[in-house]
Amino acid sequence: MDWTADVSAGDWIAERIDDPWRGTIHDVVPRGFPAYARVLHPVTRERPVGREWPADDDPSAWEAFLAEAREVDVAPVTWGEVAEAFGTRMHPLAQWGRLVGSDPHANRYGSPRDADGWRYDEPREGQLEPEAWTALARALTRHSAGEDAFLAVWAGWGGLVGGMRYGPSRVLLEADADAQHAAFLAHAARDVFNDVFRKPTWQPGTLSDEISRGPRLHLPHREFVLFRGEISELEDPHWPGRMPWRDADRAGSGLPEAESPGVVWPADRAWVVVSEVDWDSTVVGGSRELIADVLAAPGLDAVALPPDADLSWDGDRENRPVQ
Repeated sequence: MDWTADVSAGDWIAERIDDPWRGTIHDVVPRGFPAYARVLHPVTRERPVGREWPADDDPSAWEAFLAEAREVDVAPVTWGEVAEAFGTRMHPLAQWGRLVGSDPHANRYGSPRDADGWRYDEPREGQLEPEAWTALARALTRHSAGEDAFLAVWAGWGGLVGGMRYGPSRVLLEADADAQHAAFLAHAARDVFNDVFRKPTWQPGTLSDEISRGPRLHLPHREFVLFRGEISELEDPHWPGRMPWRDADRAGSGLPEAESPGVVWPADRAWVVVSEVDWDSTVVGGSRELIADVLAAPGLDAVALPPDADLSWDGDRENRPVQ
């Protein structure tokens, strides 16, 4: 997998997504494919063996619980199983918060729990887990003329690209930041008493300075760093440790060493995969045969999507709370 400065390879995507955004998947997913699927980001649930969880708002009970070092069962769970546990309905436009009966705009304390005492984590936004990406890649490779593919990584992930630093406040400006905006931030971020004469300095990112300063793939409201390689490179679940944008400092932290690519497509444009940074699912567009393979792929929790699907909170009309 290598960085490429030829970002014109992604021009076709900009031509087939909505600008301005209209509140459908086509804000970020190209139109024109015969079929679409939604890959739901994985979730797990957990509960202690032989007792119940302490109340979320009781710190002393949690201290006692942790001191006991209780065994905790952890299990993967599909979104359909989550809906069954909470008495809601799973459907293609379902939203996680509504499946578990929580309001994403409220200051909810703790994780949702079902009647059987399971506590649920949340699916990661903008990130398809490496194992799920591997299962998806194995389905994708059979549906393009070759393995040559482009992977676009969102430039907004913290620390990915280098930028200018102004004083001790560590405000970073991306290499291609608008000049007027850069001047404003330079003034606003400086310590006017102790840092009057300090000049901005370059703060390196995970990627090299050449890549950080290089061309970006510009799509409405999003910028990406573009790489080119073979889609089969993602068929090994250890792929994050071999990507050019990997963060070596994460090794052993339990987090993937590399962010999930935001947009992926083969050189022949037979399909596209989009993990929008604000979504808890990934959308695939392609032939009907490809989508059938994605829906049947072992290791994926996926549902078919209609064109113009609305994946916002309000798009889940089946699980709206009773007023």
